Amino acid sequence: MIKTVNPAFLKGTIAAPASKSYMQRAVAAALLSEGTTTILNPSFCDDSLRAIDIAKTLGAKVNNEDNRITIVGGLKATNNTINCGEAGLSLRMFTPIAALLNKPITINGEGSLKTRPLPSIDKPIKQLGASIKTNNGFIPVEVCGPLQGGKANVDGSMSSQFLTGLLMALPLAKNNSTIVVNNLKSTPYIDVTLDVLNSFGIEVINNNYTEFFIEGNQKYKPQTYTIESDWSSLSLLLVAGAINGDITITNVSTNSKQADIAILEALKRAGVNIVINNTNITVNKSNIVGFNFDATHCPDLFPPLAALAAVANGKSVIKGVSRLKHKESDRALAIVNEFSKLGVECYVNNDDLIIEGGKIVGNNVDSHNDHRIAMALSCLSLVADKPVIISNAECVAKSYPNFFHDIENLYGM
Repeated sequence: MIKTVNPAFLKGTIAAPASKSYMQRAVAAALLSEGTTTILNPSFCDDSLRAIDIAKTLGAKVNNEDNRITIVGGLKATNNTINCGEAGLSLRMFTPIAALLNKPITINGEGSLKTRPLPSIDKPIKQLGASIKTNNGFIPVEVCGPLQGGKANVDGSMSSQFLTGLLMALPLAKNNSTIVVNNLKSTPYIDVTLDVLNSFGIEVINNNYTEFFIEGNQKYKPQTYTIESDWSSLSLLLVAGAINGDITITNVSTNSKQADIAILEALKRAGVNIVINNTNITVNKSNIVGFNFDATHCPDLFPPLAALAAVANGKSVIKGVSRLKHKESDRALAIVNEFSKLGVECYVNNDDLIIEGGKIVGNNVDSHNDHRIAMALSCLSLVADKPVIISNAECVAKSYPNFFHDIENLYGM
């Protein structure tokens, strides 16, 4: 899909989208529960829908109603193949969950997931009593359990998602487990996992993110669970408002454990005008100044932070480029290539993305099939001298399918 995004001032009120991070974890927890879980305010982005389909394949019964989903749990695979689409979290989270089963399960995917590595998952799975085969560190993956528990070592330097899968699966193992983690990045995502586990009655002892103790033979407790707002998507709305708007976002989880709530600190450093009133946030066009920010533990913030820096007065430095190589695109390269087409001076220096703020020019750009790149380019279009035309813009459905609809509803209000 080619999407033309016109320069515009955004004005009005918009409800925050639901979190796909919480949604995917809640779906997995509901699958592992014995009984019926009701999920309120569900996310229906592509990644969330993929998690629901995987849960069905692994034995859950799912019923969609208006603004709720009911899931009857029960881990009993109806098929020996799982398709994760392009959902990286689902791939890494459901692999250990599938390894609970006493039968071979193949986990596969599509698109960019075929080129995203699965670092160091073989050894931990084997240490915990199951078998695993990968395609030289890539999909497809075949696991056969059941996981027994025990002690395993996990490398957390590239992603925390596999650790999330282990933390969700091992409470159902026969034996107690200890997971020793080296160089864990994105620790807030583990906080989200632990938050969901706690809500479903699962106890995990966290020793400063270097060691996790999980008692075996626990039981997930079905419940009614409300999905909070998505800070990854919120960050783009907030940046859009700061660049050229006066908008209020409602239904915001202002005490969230999500990594991307760090956008508030970044906006503060950039001089953006924000007012938080309970669950509402108002942001308006601001005199944005250059800023420094370490996004190592919140790499999904790179695209919105880059858009914010592109219109700032002065130079901005965003640290954590090493976390971007294996996203839906090589995200740092995509930012440099596409932002340059819009007149933005930007480059990578070691682990830093350097951006000199300035005027934005309209042009034809490409999303690189990366939802966050597409949305960041749309934010810059708001102050471009002419429309920005984005190729492969349909990729926004991965996390925020209503993004363009929501932005256009704020035009000229």
